[in-house]
Amino acid sequence: MIRSPLLCLVGILLGSGAGPAVLAAQPQTGQPAPDFALSAFEGSNVRLSEYRGEVVVVTFWSSRCEQCAAQLAALDGLQATYGQAGLVTLAVNVDDDQQRASTFAREHALRIPLLKDPGKQVSRAFGVDRLPTTVLIDRSGKVRYLHRDFSAAGGEYLGQVRSLLDDSPN
Repeated sequence: MIRSPLLCLVGILLGSGAGPAVLAAQPQTGQPAPDFALSAFEGSNVRLSEYRGEVVVVTFWSSRCEQCAAQLAALDGLQATYGQAGLVTLAVNVDDDQQRASTFAREHALRIPLLKDPGKQVSRAFGVDRLPTTVLIDRSGKVRYLHRDFSAAGGEYLGQVRSLLDDSPN
């Protein structure tokens, strides 16, 4: 069986080192997103539940993932455009090498918070099995959309984000 190098990398990143990675089931659409608190590479700690009432995009990334870098830049632009309307974007790093991740964070001038998940607890809670994985959460804290890849040309999140921003919290 041929495996994608990216999927193998994610297996290594999320695994315990003692065997295959054991992942939690991905949150289902319509279900509450798992809460978490993480520290940022720069700035203060972030807790997901503090953003109840906002539309939240949570994306999982690695400094070794080329698609992730393109996606982070696109999400940063989306945040700049829709932040005033209630959009919050959180980028959760899954690198084992925190120095490499920190270097990536310094070299990329992003306005969105880049968060550290060195123990992979948050990644496991969201069932991340490939990168980038992105979860769109509505104003009531429920998962509404789940993306397990990224196409820079697609603009796939724009319509969904706009729809969520137009929705009232339940």
